[in-house]
Order: sequence, then C-alpha cells, then structure tokens
Amino acid sequence: MEWFKIRSFITFLLASTNQHGVHSPFVYDLVTKCFNTKTNPPKMNAFNRIRKLLYSNHKKITITDYGKGSLFFKNNERKVSDIAKIAGISTKKAKLLLRIIDYFKPKNILEFGTSVGLGTSVLSIGNLEAEIITLEGCKNTAQIAKELFNTNHLNNIQLVVGDFNETLSSIIKNKHYDLIYFDGNHQKKATIDYFNQCLETTNNDSVFIFDDINWSPEMQLAWKDIKNHPKVTITINTFFWGIVFFRKEQEKQHFTIRI
Repeated sequence: MEWFKIRSFITFLLASTNQHGVHSPFVYDLVTKCFNTKTNPPKMNAFNRIRKLLYSNHKKITITDYGKGSLFFKNNERKVSDIAKIAGISTKKAKLLLRIIDYFKPKNILEFGTSVGLGTSVLSIGNLEAEIITLEGCKNTAQIAKELFNTNHLNNIQLVVGDFNETLSSIIKNKHYDLIYFDGNHQKKATIDYFNQCLETTNNDSVFIFDDINWSPEMQLAWKDIKNHPKVTITINTFFWGIVFFRKEQEKQHFTIRI
C-alpha cells in the first residue's frame, strides 16, 4: 500500500499544475482567491482549540466500522486521541476546508463520516449560519462527537447515527445541499452509490468533496467513474481530495492542482 501511494503521488505531481496552468476563469479564481489565500485566523484558532481537546482525550471506546477498515489500528478498541490524530482531518485539509467554506458560503451541508467530530467542527466553524447534517455509523464515536459539539457550542450540527444505507434516504429526500463532504466509506461501490443518491440534491452551485481519492486502487476507480458522470462538469484532483462541480454553463474539464 505504501508503494502504491508513493507511485500515485509521483503520478499526481507529474500531471499537476498551479494557477498558471489553469485556463478556466472559474477555476483560476478558485485557485487564486481561495486555495492560495490565508486561512481566517480566528476560525483556525477555534479549530486548534477543538483539536487540542480531542488530542488530550485518552478515553478508550469500541468502534463499529461499516467501511473499509483502518490501515493503522489492529483492533476495534481505540483511544479517542488516537482516532483524532490518525483518522481525523489534518491541519492542511482543515485550513483548505475553512477557505472553501469562506469562499462558497454554503448554507446546507451534508457530511458522511462524523467520527469523533473534528472535521464536522471545521464545517461548523466555517459557517456558523449553515445547517449541517453529519452521518455516523458508530454510536460510540458519535457520542464523543456529540459531547464535543455541545461543549464548544457548535449548535448548527444535526448528528444522525446509523448505517448510511438506512439513514441516507430520509436525509436527502426533497433536500438540496450546497456542499457534501464524503469521508465515511473508502470503498468503490459505497462511494459510487452515495454519489449517485446525492445527485438529486444538487443545484448548479453545489460542491462535492471526496476524501482520499488516492487511498487505494478502487478509490481511484471510483474517482474516475465520478469524473465521467454526465452531470459532472468540473473536477479538481488535489491528490488528497477530489472536488466536483455541476455548473451547467461550464464545459467539461478536469484539473490536477497542487495545493
């Protein structure tokens, strides 16, 4: 797996560009005015405080994993601090996600995979006026996240616990989402299934973010299928994320961008 990731990253670097290689005005503006700008300091400070809380929580919980499983953990009993450090959103991703939310100002957000709530906290901090629904399969990690949200007064988050296959249909029925963050199942079939189901929630300005598109060969295949979908017009591969847009006024284009 390590050799696969190294090879994938080399392939990414060879194919990637910066803002000077982007000829789409929409994507050029996104890169120069969002990707390459500074992150809001107060919002980043709020994230750092929450991360510190999780990193200092050494309580052990038992995990129920509906996805691909972990490459790092050997059993299902884990410390909250370890989950946050290994499976939680990284500082680099958190900064970019805050900038993306500042840039697009999504009002309705859906997240697949709450875990212990670190990434969800970024979504909330990014726009305290947004309505956020986050889905988590494991009740024990969900409880940690719920306590985290309450402690930090992140009151714009609705946490839904259960198998995504059972909870998703009611969450997306007659609903539109401005941003959907997919970070709950790193398997091709599940990723494609959730993507297809969520297509009915899109508007012209919706943004889908897929985490770890280069995590495995099957996730790369899932990303390829997503790019080829007829409703998708613009995609951006940042190596760690795949970002998808549905803007009907745009010609279909795929970008590989270093951040």
